[in-house]
Amino acid sequence: QVQLVESGGGSVQPGDSLRLSCATTRATLEYYAIGWFRQAPGKEREGISCISNIRDITNYANSMKGRFTISRDNAKNTVYLQMDGLKPEDTAEYYCAAGLFCGLTVKDYDHWGQGTRVTVSS
Repeated sequence: QVQLVESGGGSVQPGDSLRLSCATTRATLEYYAIGWFRQAPGKEREGISCISNIRDITNYANSMKGRFTISRDNAKNTVYLQMDGLKPEDTAEYYCAAGLFCGLTVKDYDHWGQGTRVTVSS
């Protein structure tokens, strides 16, 4: 069984930072890559970043580089997404997912959390 539980979302102002957490299990981190995605109202779900279970390889969508950082804490069985300099266009539901490959497309992943909402507004 793969479990993924997101937390850390909330309502913030432009320029603020948030750190999202994806709590999972040791086994999940051993066997799967973990990706972060987001979906804004009326838009397709888009990949942000992922981290592999092999050699700590990470990938980022070009549009996300610089402000978002993915990391993993194996002792806590948690993957994080640090988000800095948040903008209104970052408003979305954020999901973590587990898949066999560290890709940035929805079809790369088989298991999904329930999401955590991020709202950035003045």
